[in-house]
Amino acid sequence: MTVKRPAPGDLEPIETASRDEIAALQLQRLRATLQRAYEHVPHYRQAFDAKGMRPGDLKQLGDLAKFPFTVKSDLRDNYPFGLFAVPRERVARIHASSGTTGKPTVVGYTKNDIDTWAALVARSIRAAGGRPGDMVHVAYGYGLFTGGLGAHYGAERAGCTVVPMSGGQTEKQVQLIRDFRPDIIMVTPSYMQVLIEEFARQGLDARKSSLKIGIFGAEPWTEAMRRDIEAKAGLDAVDIYGLSEVMGPGVASECVESKDGPVVWEDHFYPEIVNSETGEPVRDGEEGELVFTSLTKEAMPIIRYRTRDLTRLLPPTSRAFRRMGKIVGRSDDMMIIRGVNVFPTQVEEIVLAHAKLSGLYQVHVRREGALDQVEVHCELRPEVGALGDSDRGEIAGWVQHRIKTLVGISTRVRVFDPGAIERTQTGKARRVVDTRPR
Repeated sequence: MTVKRPAPGDLEPIETASRDEIAALQLQRLRATLQRAYEHVPHYRQAFDAKGMRPGDLKQLGDLAKFPFTVKSDLRDNYPFGLFAVPRERVARIHASSGTTGKPTVVGYTKNDIDTWAALVARSIRAAGGRPGDMVHVAYGYGLFTGGLGAHYGAERAGCTVVPMSGGQTEKQVQLIRDFRPDIIMVTPSYMQVLIEEFARQGLDARKSSLKIGIFGAEPWTEAMRRDIEAKAGLDAVDIYGLSEVMGPGVASECVESKDGPVVWEDHFYPEIVNSETGEPVRDGEEGELVFTSLTKEAMPIIRYRTRDLTRLLPPTSRAFRRMGKIVGRSDDMMIIRGVNVFPTQVEEIVLAHAKLSGLYQVHVRREGALDQVEVHCELRPEVGALGDSDRGEIAGWVQHRIKTLVGISTRVRVFDPGAIERTQTGKARRVVDTRPR
């Protein structure tokens, strides 16, 4: 779709500032953040001292690379409130991860932090094409997960009407979209696929719904999935990025007029890309691990947080801030199959390229003796109809050949009937089932 570029008057002044102005603001805010962390968070005082660094050692932005990283285990080691820089009584809200792999990671927000968060999600919604008076259907999960409430407060700040649906109840989601006629949906891309299927199951054409904009995040997704969702739902699909340790949704967001990668809101977050093995910074444009330092957070400033997301920083286009390339995967989601690095998104691109397959898939990995065995499960589009074993085998062979050629691993591919792949009801799809011993 062709979208009109916003006039400068529609943007906040900082969104059209010069790079020198942005850098000066970042340096000022970064110095204050380092000082706050050093004075009020024992973990950071110890970490800085161990590196022989003091907040005053930051003379220019490049000096940040001399300061220590923060990793997820630091949040768990300081569970629950050890990284807070304000007294617990000043914390207005607490969010946390699910804690499925151990203690949850806990984050806190002052009232000012929540205000900033709402403003940045509102900025993200405006970048996606949303305007005051639009109705926003929020299908991110509410609760300790930051997605639902982050989207909710941001949509209200943007002057929109909010439908706080949360995740699940897929049939009811479609009913309310039909009845309320929202303009925008905020949801994970994998759950949007499920909603599109539900439209079809009810004999409805998702392209004829009221939805004009989809703001999708909380998991990596590919350009192939963007094209698939836009074609099936008849909307503009834009990418929003965030993570609870840094803030939540709204750390970066795509502009609908360009759709060329999420714009990092650099007035509030300082991005770096580092070599995921050595930790050394790489130049803009080179792929590596994304690292964030907060510039305005009060309750829980975060210094050089290693996100594990793999991407690259790109020059500004629609806004004065730099952009992120599409997340190609996470360093901790990367599968090593017989010595080959494999990301689920690589399989996704291939599955979506076949006209008879839906975008839903799972990669099953197991160990037989000393060898890794990989089986890819995918399924037919509902409109394809019944296919015999020969036709399914031909499709499976095509996918298998493409994976071998483009990814570099041998797989077994199985093609199932529509509806056979596990559906997400909570937001994020489970793309990999890895039963190998750890």
